Amino acid sequence: MTTSDTAPSPRPAPRKGAELELAFSDLLANGQGVGRSGGLVVFCFGPLPGETARVRITEVKARYAVAEPLAILRESPARAQPFCPVFGACGGCQLQHLAYNAQLEWKRTTVLAALQRIGGHTGAVVNPTIGMEDPRNYRNKMSLVVDRAQDPPGFGFYRQRSHAVVPIDSCPVVTPKLNGDLHALHAARGNPAVAAMLGDARHIVARSSNASGASVLTITGMQESADVRRAAPVLMHDVPRLAGVTNSFDLSSANAILGRRHRLLAGDAEIEEAIGGVHYRVSAGSFFQVNVAMVAKIFDYLAPRLTPPRRIVDLYCGVGTFSLFFAKHGWNVNGIEENARAIDEAQANARRNGLEHLVSFTKGRVEQVAAAPRFQHALRAADVLFLDPPRKGCDEATLRAIAEVRVPALWYLSCDPATLARDSKFLVANGYRLGTVQPFDMFPQTGHVEAFAELEYR
Repeated sequence: MTTSDTAPSPRPAPRKGAELELAFSDLLANGQGVGRSGGLVVFCFGPLPGETARVRITEVKARYAVAEPLAILRESPARAQPFCPVFGACGGCQLQHLAYNAQLEWKRTTVLAALQRIGGHTGAVVNPTIGMEDPRNYRNKMSLVVDRAQDPPGFGFYRQRSHAVVPIDSCPVVTPKLNGDLHALHAARGNPAVAAMLGDARHIVARSSNASGASVLTITGMQESADVRRAAPVLMHDVPRLAGVTNSFDLSSANAILGRRHRLLAGDAEIEEAIGGVHYRVSAGSFFQVNVAMVAKIFDYLAPRLTPPRRIVDLYCGVGTFSLFFAKHGWNVNGIEENARAIDEAQANARRNGLEHLVSFTKGRVEQVAAAPRFQHALRAADVLFLDPPRKGCDEATLRAIAEVRVPALWYLSCDPATLARDSKFLVANGYRLGTVQPFDMFPQTGHVEAFAELEYR
């Protein structure tokens, strides 16, 4: 009898509609558990690594299948009870069913795996993730979708992987002030002016301040709206501690949440926030971090590195969140940011803190400005280069300009482990050495992870 005579026949690939028991071994950033059946990877939202679940196949592709959960047959000890009634439907959170300490470890291993697999950093050192004392009620900004399926129109968030709306009347990850605003907006729907406004609106973007307890609202529509203008005084009266209302319009695309143009309709467009002794004025649409408490922890982590004061270039500086923190410690700062409105806010914030003599801001696309000969002297004079790019990371032109100038130290704050791994691979191949990487839990209950990497030129 040969081995082939006794070997079990391969399990057939699952068909759509089939129900089966699967063991799950991994977890994706979007909250989907990863199992395998019949040579196919099976993705299913709900099961955690180490769990066995009964699932129903809903979609079959050439290389993978998608399933819906029917029952968890064997639970992981890391499983937690979700605290939001719409978890699993709303697309905002992906990890509420995973205990918080397990979330922090999962994020550390996610960063480490990306550095090893994508970056080729076999000896990478990734510290334990710095988390929050209370991983709820941290978001200082929410973007509500106007839900016209309700009468009068209500509010919600987008459903997972869909533009359908999940109606909500509260959210456990936004600040208590924003939840109060949400309750007040629901109560105001019965006012004819507010109901008319909602007939025109696509989104309502709200931002709150931990420092002042105030908030601002931006109502977004396809075009400037007289109904929004008429509703603004009602909102100022009905929403406690509302500092101002603006109308955002002229959308760049059908999926845009904020428009390219803004009109102040009532009160003040900005509120004040304070982190690490720096005061900021920010609007609902500002490029400003949504988790003030975690930004303060990043400041604390950076503070020991800021003595003595030196020169730093801040790429992707936004409204100057980090630039002004560096200047507060006596550093000379050059910031680059392509958004003109963010540059205006950064300059105003520098004047507000009396730091304008230590900072200068340049408007332009980072890859163009950093490679321009006129900016090379600033890079060559810098002791440190700070990078806080968008999720797509840095383009190769920017990385090549950095490598050619050979800035002694790079501080890279990333919101995507994959692009951090990719960019650091290029930099290491061009003379830099990767040091310790420190993850921060900027977005608890979600699959997003922030990581700070230090690189030095060899």
